[in-house]
Amino acid sequence: MKILIIGGTGLLSTAITRVLQERGQEVIHYNRGRADSQLAETPQTILGDRKEYSAFEAQMAAAGPFDCVIDMIGFLPGEVESAVRALRGRTGHFIFCSTVDVYTKPAARYPLTEEAARQPRSSFPYAYAKAECERILEAAHSRGDFPVTIIRPAYTYGEGRGLLHTFRGGMYYLQRIRAGRPVIVHGDGTSLWGSCHRDDVGVTFANAAGNRHSFGKSYHVTGEEWLTWNQYHEQVAAAMGAPEPQLVHIPTDTLYNALPVEAEWLRENFQHNNIFDNAAAAADLGFRYTIDWQTGVRRVVDWLDARGQMDAADEPAFY
Repeated sequence: MKILIIGGTGLLSTAITRVLQERGQEVIHYNRGRADSQLAETPQTILGDRKEYSAFEAQMAAAGPFDCVIDMIGFLPGEVESAVRALRGRTGHFIFCSTVDVYTKPAARYPLTEEAARQPRSSFPYAYAKAECERILEAAHSRGDFPVTIIRPAYTYGEGRGLLHTFRGGMYYLQRIRAGRPVIVHGDGTSLWGSCHRDDVGVTFANAAGNRHSFGKSYHVTGEEWLTWNQYHEQVAAAMGAPEPQLVHIPTDTLYNALPVEAEWLRENFQHNNIFDNAAAAADLGFRYTIDWQTGVRRVVDWLDARGQMDAADEPAFY
């Protein structure tokens, strides 16, 4: 198959590309050419900016048709509308990387299935825009513009960047864990969270390409170890061989009122339980959760240490 990945150099895109290349597929990337690749063999890359809609659509017309297009960087409705115009009748399959954040939170019941209500708060622009992108693509599928599959990862991690925590990112989190220094945890640390290594998610995206069973459907591809945030941090410390972490619990509202920018994702996402049913992806796309959390953490930390990237210079003053 001739497969275009819009994006291609990100954490998850790298895993998808690697699997497709190993299977002998022809992979083409479309991106701005600004990020380094972790791949042994860099695919052909079409350089461009998808936000320049007219230019992007002209490039797609010249480069296509494609057997499958995987959109990894569609974040705004205008970007997805442009993709529909560009690829209508020019691809046999369109896979959209969405997010489980499209669901209404807190959920009415757990685990969430793909039929759960999708109405994120407008105060969470990332999730709100992704939900609108999904609706645009569902309409395109219904019109017969091209078959659409929507895949909704949750927290996907892997070699290439640090780990998530209450304030999202920053190597200072891992350095604090390693040194046994106090770590801020939202609430009482008992909301549930799941993480999935990019290799497990990447295989599932690759399995979806051209898969007719997936046409017109959406899928969760998420972690299956549901840990409280307290357990999350404790297992990070155990995986690193670090002391038991000193967890400092602060109410979510207190953190958001003091740090509205840093705690945006905390208020809209992390404070809620995140438990998703992966049965549909397991049945149709062969999803399997094979890399447990502690093994994945060790792989990430080893990767960062080997490259001298475990630098805590980014620790914020509020800590």
